[in-house]
Parts: sequence; C-alpha cells; structure tokens
Amino acid sequence: MQDTELKYTPKGVAVCTFALASNRFFKQDEETQKEVSFFEVTTWTRLAEVCGEYLKKGRGVRVVGHLKQDRWTSPEGQARSKVSIVAEHVEFKPQFKKQDGDGKDGEEKAEATAVDEPAAEEQVQEEGELKEAASF
Repeated sequence: MQDTELKYTPKGVAVCTFALASNRFFKQDEETQKEVSFFEVTTWTRLAEVCGEYLKKGRGVRVVGHLKQDRWTSPEGQARSKVSIVAEHVEFKPQFKKQDGDGKDGEEKAEATAVDEPAAEEQVQEEGELKEAASF
C-alpha cells in the first residue's frame, strides 16, 4: 500500500485515495510464482479522514467496497477506462514494532508490541485478528 492522499471537495467532504497491492501466489511447473496487482482505492467522509490519518505505506489493510469504472476520451480521441475500488469498510492490520534489543548482534526479541492508536477509532475483535478502523 502507498501513503494516502487526503483532500476535501469544495463543499468540504473528505476524500482519501491510496494504492493497494495484492499478492497472489500459485504453482507453475513445480515452482511457486508471485503475481502482484495494484488497485486504486477511494474512501469518503469520516472513513476518508481515518484512513488519511492512520494508513501509511506498508500497512496491511482489508478493503470492502464496490468497483467503479471511469470512462473518458483521451486528447488523441482514444477511449480510455480505469476500474477502482470505492471502499465502504476498511480494516487495519495491527502494526508491530520491535522492542529495543540488548545490543547483541543477530539476536532479536520474539515479542512485539502493538502501536498505540485511539480506541475510539477502532474496535479490537480478538487477539490475532484485524483491527476494525471504520465502517458505515
């Protein structure tokens, strides 16, 4: 995922866009192959503000929404189109940061601490599950 871009319409409605990478792994001729697809995601209103504040490049998310196809004609007269996702629900995966080591090379602590985020914006489901950012 790339960093978000939060903007406001002339009427003051928040709109946030970001690119999302989706990885797919499959076997071909006994070798594991990786296919990466990139999708543009758009969120609106309060969900847009929450995404603009908490989403950063590299953070995992789960997006639920609908597909929207934009169509236009290029200056050269060619028909163009683009499909994007309009998110109605976004869940943030937990972020973990490594605790400070004891200075020994090659050793890392196995424990991780979740990064603090406002409880009002999230509902923790169960340990190991995703954190729910916002939905409507």
